[in-house]
Amino acid sequence: MARDIGSIRLSRWGRVVPAAGAVPWLVVDPAGVPVEPVRLFLLDFVARGNRTGSVRSYAYDLLRWWRWLRAVGVEWNEVTSGEVRDLVLWLAQADKPRRSPRTLSAATAGTVNLVTGKQYLDNGYKPRTVRHSNAVLRSFYEFWIELGDGPLINPVSLDRVGRRPHAHHNPLEVFGREGKIRYNPKVPKRRPREMPDERWRQLFAGLRSNRDRAILALGISTAGRASELLAVRGADLDWGDQLVRVIRKGTGAEQWLPASPDAFVWVRLYLADLGVPLEANERLWWTLRRRDHGDGLCRQPMSYEALRAVFRRVNVVLGTNWTMHDLRHTAALRMSRDERLSLKDVQAILGHAHLSTTADVYLVENEDQVVRRVRCHLADQDHRAQQPPPVAVGYAADDLTVLFGASSW
Repeated sequence: MARDIGSIRLSRWGRVVPAAGAVPWLVVDPAGVPVEPVRLFLLDFVARGNRTGSVRSYAYDLLRWWRWLRAVGVEWNEVTSGEVRDLVLWLAQADKPRRSPRTLSAATAGTVNLVTGKQYLDNGYKPRTVRHSNAVLRSFYEFWIELGDGPLINPVSLDRVGRRPHAHHNPLEVFGREGKIRYNPKVPKRRPREMPDERWRQLFAGLRSNRDRAILALGISTAGRASELLAVRGADLDWGDQLVRVIRKGTGAEQWLPASPDAFVWVRLYLADLGVPLEANERLWWTLRRRDHGDGLCRQPMSYEALRAVFRRVNVVLGTNWTMHDLRHTAALRMSRDERLSLKDVQAILGHAHLSTTADVYLVENEDQVVRRVRCHLADQDHRAQQPPPVAVGYAADDLTVLFGASSW
């Protein structure tokens, strides 16, 4: 029996909470009791070396899945591919829950900013979110099927076209991927946008403090991610060689990134504004305002939300929608066009595991430059059409003009 997807509403059942112990994040029911199937899966997920941020991300996807199962009235170990298909259809038309309604952003949600050319976030679920949800659910049910519990067949099915998977597999080689997830939506390929120099100067001039100038200057010179730069500590600054040490988001590996001299000047000015020496193990970035959390007024480590607030303030003034990730794209595109840097150099700085990732994303032609070259090509064609062909050897141009006319040869 087909479900009426549009009439389904997910309840606010359960929540994701931080926890002490081996599993840093848990899905709990309204009474605060951990959901045991999810807890055991996340325990195995942590044991396989996954990081805390990934555990939190998986927990939120599984919480949405539990809410979905309650809405459709199906137990977690009795699901079929129909429930997964209907969830994908529901996510395609549903609005994401918000802690508070939109105010200033209500008029711009889903529209394109005329200054930056970037689209504002809308209220729906993006294709990448749906694909991530499908990957989490497939991994969850693979775990339980391997233990002998759960459904007999993984409800997150794969598309297998043409032949039986691994029918001619060489036993000396590893097994490859069997196929793509059947209900994964297509992700539109978007080219990264480079922030023009004039826009960057406007953005930088609109910042209010040396702290904000320092972290943005590091971002556009190192191409570091926001989470990587926010985690920098005092010992991670090499003032002599002007290097910044970051912990890579995906692998957790340490890497020293070169930064511009201007960035280190702004960092020094920011540290002077703090008025206290920075210890080696202390976080580099702190809030400008002091707050009382029971120990008196003191600064707090700068969070990702505080960094977003920096961009919100300056975006309101400039009428833009820049983000910290735009600085990473800008730095990467600048490096990819520098003839002194190889693609391997750019890959190393960006921290990509595969060279193909760097090539697919950043080895793209700038649309403005392509249009300019095509215009020159068309102008050259018009110019050549207006010029008479060269006179063959042995003939005089004046004689040919008298004989055939100026426009005939």
